[in-house]
Amino acid sequence: MPAPQLFTDPAAWQARCHAARDSGVRLALVPTMGYLHDGHRSLLREARRRADQGGRRGLALATIFVNPTQFGPTEDLSRYPRDLTGDLATCAEAGIDLVLAPPDPDLMFAPDHQSWVDVEQASQGLCGASRPGHFRGVATVVAKLFNLTRPHLALFGEKDWQQLAVIRAMVRDLAFGIEVVGMPIVREADGLARSSRNAYLEPGQRQSALSLSRSLFEARDAAAGGQRQSAALVAAARARIEAAGARIDYVEVVHPHTLQPVAEAAPGSVMLLAAFVGTTRLIDNTVLQ
Repeated sequence: MPAPQLFTDPAAWQARCHAARDSGVRLALVPTMGYLHDGHRSLLREARRRADQGGRRGLALATIFVNPTQFGPTEDLSRYPRDLTGDLATCAEAGIDLVLAPPDPDLMFAPDHQSWVDVEQASQGLCGASRPGHFRGVATVVAKLFNLTRPHLALFGEKDWQQLAVIRAMVRDLAFGIEVVGMPIVREADGLARSSRNAYLEPGQRQSALSLSRSLFEARDAAAGGQRQSAALVAAARARIEAAGARIDYVEVVHPHTLQPVAEAAPGSVMLLAAFVGTTRLIDNTVLQ
């Protein structure tokens, strides 16, 4: 596949995308922070497929930007993994046409930037409780990327379930008119959810990290077998994770749309968790059927 056209200037990207949209070209966008893995590949390939619907070749688009506004003061912005050369090769393999990769955050956020998007309810609890301001940064940068691009649809991974809920609420409430597509979690062969932060894990820590997905699979099986009490499902998951030496941030069973905790796990409820393995914070989830 040919290499995608690389844009580093958001204004040039905006002009290109808006001209394409105005001419009737269908635009499918995948916003990322780079260091692309198989989870991202599934999004990129689906963007290629969906861009071409309707009998005319569309534009499959990706953005690569490590957004400083979604990192807290003690979080890993400076050491977040980056590999633009590898990312562009991944985008080429997936058939992406255009990539926006601003090299300097000042190109996205002026020094006197003062406008923010705050999605109040969906940002509460879970990751929002332990990462104050995180979802404000996520919603703001995604809103800006949507305005720069004007895509018909945008694709996000379901591993970041709360983030997906925040973006869907923002798109609905602010009438962006964009279809938000959630894509299933992609896992390693051993069950670990794909994440750019997996690169931080040492071999022993990786074994500990497997307790996250295994606790979720056990909860899913227990729910399928008739266990509906969220407290029992959560207790079993916490016991497995703590036994593996990971430090739990949260384990909760919630309604899939409101993200409010539920006492009984009805079909479609979601178990969400976050835990620290060493200093690396990982998240994962599963739908309880």
